[in-house]
Amino acid sequence: MSRVHLARSAKPAVTAVPSYVNTIMKGDCVAALDKLPDNSVDMIFADPPYNLQLQGDLQRPDQSKVDAVDDHWDQFASFQAYDDFTRAWLLAARRVLKPNGTIWVIGSYHNIFRVGAKMQDLGFWILNDVIWRKTNPMPNFRGRRFANAHETMIWATKDQKGKGYTFNYESMKAANDDVQMRSDWLFPICNGGERLKGEDGSKVHPTQKPEALLARVLMSASKPGDVILDPFFGTGTTGAVAKRLGRNFIGIEREQEYIDAATARINSVKELPAHDLKIVTGKRAEPRVAFSALIDAGLVKSGMKLTDSKRRWTATVQADGSLSHGGVQASIHKMGATVQELDACNGWTFWHFDCPKSKKLMPIDSLRQIVRDQMSKAGA
Repeated sequence: MSRVHLARSAKPAVTAVPSYVNTIMKGDCVAALDKLPDNSVDMIFADPPYNLQLQGDLQRPDQSKVDAVDDHWDQFASFQAYDDFTRAWLLAARRVLKPNGTIWVIGSYHNIFRVGAKMQDLGFWILNDVIWRKTNPMPNFRGRRFANAHETMIWATKDQKGKGYTFNYESMKAANDDVQMRSDWLFPICNGGERLKGEDGSKVHPTQKPEALLARVLMSASKPGDVILDPFFGTGTTGAVAKRLGRNFIGIEREQEYIDAATARINSVKELPAHDLKIVTGKRAEPRVAFSALIDAGLVKSGMKLTDSKRRWTATVQADGSLSHGGVQASIHKMGATVQELDACNGWTFWHFDCPKSKKLMPIDSLRQIVRDQMSKAGA
């Protein structure tokens, strides 16, 4: 089992990465996976053989041959042989995936349903099926079927207990014009300058995936510094995108031609600066800060007067972090609801204080953000 080590951009290392990270392991994927430790990767992106079952050459109306997938690595003796292969690599992949990690598997109608069934049989818990709709699909030249214009990705956790997995919901929403990201994605197939070609002008790999697709996958379900495993590495799209986005990768590939192409490709990639990789997070993803933490930090003092934005009601801060008004003592939320005669209230945005610097009323939520920033610096 040989490994190809790839160059990384020069930057201070926060924590040392294992020797098998940011390498391409040459060999059969199951045998290579057996060399990796348990629970060692954060995310898996797998693009296994599709088992296309091609019967003879596929030709265009002008009788020219379509450059289809007829490589030996996509050929299996039977559906049973393919199912056995699928079960073997999924079991090996499941072992190395962290408890809170996720796996993405991409395929076509030829194989994705068989893969999905095996995943469920082995205990994987499916989160989504994501459709990659191609803007420029290959036509159906025989004219006896619909044009096959999409591929399917299965996104799953290791098991039903897989809580705390990464999903950058707010980031995906921000990238989608502040609308929740859908599970149907529109991207062109890999072409133009991105398509790797040999000296004779032919494709180096017949099923090279577009970098935009992998970028969406990594940006949605991983964080900078995560380890991304691709057990069917091909020409290294996963590795190239992972490096550019500040993630680490492990590639497994048995064809030396693909390893050589992937190595040159990844070594030419420049990693984006850290400030460009910051992920948008919502309030739910931020550390919880109690109102008493503002008192502990000296940002709010007992006896301090708080008011609403229109100065209709005033409450006094108590030493225990509650508010007092009209002989009643309650939390910032309960007090906000009480004075307005409502069932509920967000006290963080309802209660304000007189800010000496701006000489304006400011919501106490702005003080909570100061505490969060201090917590972030302390953990850096």
